[in-house]
Amino acid sequence: MNIREIIEDDIPALFVVRVATHENQLTLEELASLGITEETVKARLRGDFKGWLCEINAQVVGFAMGDRTTGELWVIAILPEYIGQGIGSALLRRVEDWLQANGCARLWLTTDLDPSLKAYRFYRQHGWHDDRIEHGLRYMVKDISHKQAILSEQNCVPRRSSSEGET
Repeated sequence: MNIREIIEDDIPALFVVRVATHENQLTLEELASLGITEETVKARLRGDFKGWLCEINAQVVGFAMGDRTTGELWVIAILPEYIGQGIGSALLRRVEDWLQANGCARLWLTTDLDPSLKAYRFYRQHGWHDDRIEHGLRYMVKDISHKQAILSEQNCVPRRSSSEGET
């Protein structure tokens, strides 16, 4: 298992993983209707987003990305056959650590409303808690205790709605 930072050449493989997920499943067309395309992901990575992926035998099996301007865990996706192997936890930790190092004291994400989904349990097990339900999405937050985050001018608070968050 190899975890490394995402580069632009990885973007097509990320979409293969993203459309193969079982929970919060979206097609390429549905992602595009949300403004999520290879080009927009490339632009985000050139800006304030950063992400990591996991490779096994040279195949991308999972990835996660965050936005340092808002503190959002923007996406985490793992191929179904690799769930339960610690990949999601390792990727989540990378994004959380990076957001924290960039001064975010409060991290946030959006996810499905259904609390019986694995994703919801996964986030709860990793210290995330419910914030609110809005526009058909569950907002979850995680407060980070870190000297750099406390001293930072930016607090990275959740926006009141997100049409592009997809976790």
